[in-house]
Amino acid sequence: MITAKRLDTVQEYYFSKKLREVADLRAKGKPIINLGIGSPDLAPPPQVVEALNRALSSNGAHQYQPYKGVTELRNGIAGFYEKFYDLKLDPETEILPLMGSKEGIMHISMTFLNPGDEVLLPNPGYPTYSSVSKLLDAKERNYELRAENDWLPDLKKLSGEDLSKVKLMWVNYPHMPTGSKAPDDFFAELTEFAEKHKILVVNDNPYSFIQNDDPRSILQKDGLSDYVMELNSLSKSFNMAGWRVGMLAGSQKNINSVLKVKSNMDSGMFYPVQAGAVEALKLSGAWFEKQNKIYAKRKKKILELISELNCEVRDDQAGLFVWAKTPEGKTSEDIVNDLLYKKDIFIAPGFIFGSQGEGYVRFSLCASEEVINEALKRIKK
Repeated sequence: MITAKRLDTVQEYYFSKKLREVADLRAKGKPIINLGIGSPDLAPPPQVVEALNRALSSNGAHQYQPYKGVTELRNGIAGFYEKFYDLKLDPETEILPLMGSKEGIMHISMTFLNPGDEVLLPNPGYPTYSSVSKLLDAKERNYELRAENDWLPDLKKLSGEDLSKVKLMWVNYPHMPTGSKAPDDFFAELTEFAEKHKILVVNDNPYSFIQNDDPRSILQKDGLSDYVMELNSLSKSFNMAGWRVGMLAGSQKNINSVLKVKSNMDSGMFYPVQAGAVEALKLSGAWFEKQNKIYAKRKKKILELISELNCEVRDDQAGLFVWAKTPEGKTSEDIVNDLLYKKDIFIAPGFIFGSQGEGYVRFSLCASEEVINEALKRIKK
């Protein structure tokens, strides 16, 4: 059967292929330690699991659910944004629950992009922004992020370019893979940039609370601009990656537009999952403090490991990863292959996040101290 031409523009996701290789190596008896992916290994909050279990036997639990999610979930998201971002959102018109924020990347792109429209993509950045743009026949246009600029876009430089064909811009702060955080006034400047050039800027914001005590939103308190939206997720912050619960926030006009796509793509989120998500959104900041104490201990061990590899790293990174510069004369693939085939340790090469990621590698904090200690022992041998 001949496939659609759009498939010629994309490759299978790197981790999909590489994890098959890791699985094959394990099947052959290799004790591979995976420090490559950001799938939280810690448990979700117990009250979240309890809520899911209770909801399994509730009336109507196994029926189709509303396309916009149940009222309790939208209210929960609104309360979450008010509590942690000091931002009031209308749960009826400015919030759209999603089956994971990755789903939202496709929905937003399908809503706003026509073939040939240009999309500003961070380099380095999350590869899905690129693959979705290609699948929709949009034209990719990378903006380079550099260590010397704290991995932030140069908005002044961008403003001096011809942006007339740009329809959409993806940003992601706290940034993955570099761990860079948005400084004061950055989101206000970005919103001004978006409105001036009439570009929809979407902040993908799943790492707000991990190794970060100052969560921020691109959305402003004095009214939502039609030129900014925000994706958020329970996957990382609440250890609920497999549950697939995300959210999109923005102006009523934009939310209604995205809903036109979403309502034709799914038939609502399983109710018990929504019930669990409601409980997660009620939690206080103490939950994040507890998680971050665990991640801080892991990060300390990862930094020891990085030092043994003679890589350079900044210690002010947020998120689930540590981004490290490779030693002079070694590529990211050199480091990754040396560790995988000689030490049975898998990490992520920076080049998969774009050309600006070459010369860097990424270590995940989603492994216990015991596992990281074992990796450290192997490297020291």
